[in-house]
Amino acid sequence: MYQPRAAIFPSVMLILIGSIDCITTIIGTAFYGSFEVNPFLVGLVSNIPLFTIIKFSATLCIGLSYFFANRILHQTGERSSKSFRYTNLFVKGTYAGLAVFLSIVVVNNLAVILA
Repeated sequence: MYQPRAAIFPSVMLILIGSIDCITTIIGTAFYGSFEVNPFLVGLVSNIPLFTIIKFSATLCIGLSYFFANRILHQTGERSSKSFRYTNLFVKGTYAGLAVFLSIVVVNNLAVILA
């Protein structure tokens, strides 16, 4: 059975880590002279409200995409098939990869701020 409360936790964690990334990026660029490494966002850092809206929107989309992908996957009737197992493994692997990547980004941002 699909449990929405348990399924929300990974999405909330992605949104939380992404939000911390946004906040540490703003603090680093505004007060410590660091710079945005993402080539798509490098020009937006000077406009903090727009940068914040875009960064938080992307973070929210990532978190919600994981939640809905997981929900749709678990609503299928055939959970013992190979395709379900592979897709479930892919979704969980994608989550783990995103969580690790965002954690590394946050640690890097904090290291730049604290240095």
